[in-house]
Amino acid sequence: MGKKSRQRQRSEDPGPAADGPGARQPCPCGSGRRYKACHGSRDSSSPYVARPFEGLPAEADLVALREFVPAATAPVELAPSVENPEGRSVQLCSLLPGATPAMVRQDGSIWLGLQVQHGYGDPSRDLGAVLEEALKADPGSLVGLSAPPGDGARLQDLLADAPVTVTVHEGFDYWVADVDDADGSMAGALEAANEAAAPTVRITAVPAAYWTSMGDREYLRWVLPHSEDRVLDALARLRVLGDVSLVEGDRLIGMFRTHGLVVPVWDLPVGTGAEALEEPLDAFSARFEEALGRDDALTSDERASRAGLASRQLTIR
Repeated sequence: MGKKSRQRQRSEDPGPAADGPGARQPCPCGSGRRYKACHGSRDSSSPYVARPFEGLPAEADLVALREFVPAATAPVELAPSVENPEGRSVQLCSLLPGATPAMVRQDGSIWLGLQVQHGYGDPSRDLGAVLEEALKADPGSLVGLSAPPGDGARLQDLLADAPVTVTVHEGFDYWVADVDDADGSMAGALEAANEAAAPTVRITAVPAAYWTSMGDREYLRWVLPHSEDRVLDALARLRVLGDVSLVEGDRLIGMFRTHGLVVPVWDLPVGTGAEALEEPLDAFSARFEEALGRDDALTSDERASRAGLASRQLTIR
């Protein structure tokens, strides 16, 4: 999408999406101000985008890596139109040391961090600005943002429309896999980061589903690319049928919204593990897709079930 068309699209945007913030609600950027006085103001240089990664091939996985997967990487291809005279490769990372937005490695490759400290309303635009700077930076450079990037290229403009493969790591050892740490200067920081990372495994049966263990609890979080209304309707239908369970003893405890998508969360019996979810989630996905395709009105029981699901939602960011 060219610059003029992006500007036109934003100027014609009537405001936040239905699941976006209200004028008096806290701004999702984390500033602490009301939305109408921050990214919802008429003179805001960085309008809030409710679904920033929409249109990217791995939208749901990118949301997962940005919000709750501690250690993961995903190589991506640049669009043919992007100037890349050094022929640099680009890898998305869930988190970089110090929450750095981007690192240009000594070999010229670019690591782009998804979990960062700043937030200027449109994460896709923020990442686009950082990536463009990294393509011009010298090897060994750290690249970041200290102010809103303004209008410009977003990830949708810079990345090729190609499949993305996510690799989840047990910890952050990949940070230093090709670095000589003979003096042990990075060992302490790496150990602390690894200790803080909750064990996480990506389920292969469906896109963007992740098992995790936190303390003595296990959970499954599944980022869905469908609209919130459709997800709630489908889950309500299945819940009335008693058909939302994946394994014996689990519970669908609720869901949260983030970056315009809905993420159902299952509380799992201790000892379930990730492998035991592959077949059940594959089977549940088929039932869920069938429920998504229905367009008949909800019954009274299904409406009550839907209201119960909606009451247990949490919006983050």
